[in-house]
Amino acid sequence: MDRIRLIEAARKGDVNKLHNLLKDDPYLLRAVALADGDTPLHVACIGGHVNFVRDVLNLSPELVLELNQDGFSPLHIVSANGDIEIARQILELGCHLCLVKGKEKRIPLHCAVAKGRIEVIRELLSACSDSITEVTARGETCFHLAVKSNQFEAFKVLVEHVVAFGKEDLLNTRDYHGNTILHLATSRKQYEVVDLLLDKNFGYKVKLEMNLLNKNGLTPLEVLRSEGGDSEIEEMLNLGGATAAETLTHSFRLSAVENLVNSSQIPSQNQSAQEQQTSRCKSTSEKLQDYFKYDKIKDSPSKVRNTLLVIAVLIVTATYQAVLSPPGGVWQDDFWPDAKNNGSSDRRPPRHTAGQAVMGTNKAIAYGLFLLFNSMGFFMALHMMNFLTIGLPMQFELRVALFALTATYDTCMVVITPNGWILVLFIVLSIVMPFIMPILTKVVRDYNRKGRQYELPAQGQASS
Repeated sequence: MDRIRLIEAARKGDVNKLHNLLKDDPYLLRAVALADGDTPLHVACIGGHVNFVRDVLNLSPELVLELNQDGFSPLHIVSANGDIEIARQILELGCHLCLVKGKEKRIPLHCAVAKGRIEVIRELLSACSDSITEVTARGETCFHLAVKSNQFEAFKVLVEHVVAFGKEDLLNTRDYHGNTILHLATSRKQYEVVDLLLDKNFGYKVKLEMNLLNKNGLTPLEVLRSEGGDSEIEEMLNLGGATAAETLTHSFRLSAVENLVNSSQIPSQNQSAQEQQTSRCKSTSEKLQDYFKYDKIKDSPSKVRNTLLVIAVLIVTATYQAVLSPPGGVWQDDFWPDAKNNGSSDRRPPRHTAGQAVMGTNKAIAYGLFLLFNSMGFFMALHMMNFLTIGLPMQFELRVALFALTATYDTCMVVITPNGWILVLFIVLSIVMPFIMPILTKVVRDYNRKGRQYELPAQGQASS
């Protein structure tokens, strides 16, 4: 009975009735949260009652994380409704609320974009800039939802945001059907969206991909033609470099054949022809590089981690093998010059002990450099392995194995290193490097991140 009265108070925004009910039962809000359906906070957000929402948030802030039967949190509801004041009240509890996933993994920003709530969109992006990178269960970004919902103004706000913060690569993101926003805009013949995407004066710092294929093997231009076509949009696409899949494949093959033929012919006596050939080769090289380079949108973090782990293991193997078989090998006998064998022959080997590195005895400086850079690669690769396996099972066993590997490396290097300053150098390196590598990489990474943070506002002002 009390729950019904509380829901009714929320529907009317009656703050006095809320406090009277809580006087009789201080745990009423917590008890209501255990029931199915909308909580009083959901109901108050639907009704747009700012004061009621404020008091509920003060009394039971945990209700802000509750999802109703439709899979929406209170912030999802106010974002869809465009209640900017309530949205600000909720966001005071933390920007992490921008990333609460509801039905189909939609976050509040997705709801605001689908309904075209411009003020709420700006508020959510201001509170959590990274929310623009989130995708739905169907792989849709905010841009996909804006185009699907015909919300051009919301789309424009999103584009302005990614341009200001250097995240234009999100414009090339594909959904689970392989469609980019350009595919969707052409299929729906949204002239304004295509015009904005192809506007060279808008300030893009990365190139918009015009000829990506969706899962049906169609480029945006082919999608437009399959939907009946639009002469003005098709003209814009052609000017932007759009083409059909068959033409794209044919052009790539023709370019490859031309480069192969030109490389086997005698260089042309005409300088302009040479420049054209160089231009074609460069274009093909760039295409090949773009094909294989890392794409932080399409490549998953797990795939990247696995690749880095393989590279780290290869580096550890190579540097460890260099210790077992150093350049020049090791001495096979002992030689200690004395009165009997201390002749004047120039070919007499220097003093050495069996098992020590020949390079370390004959060329101390070169061996010291080898020792420095080989150890640097070994310990950095171990740090990568340690960093990339954080959170995986059997952490203790893995750390013991890495420690044992480090100990055997140090032991082997100490044994083969001749006595003197080189041995002292390595002992210092083996002690300092395992500790300084993580610190050094953190300092460099933080410095680079800080530099980008200072650069982005300036770029955003320039573009505006």
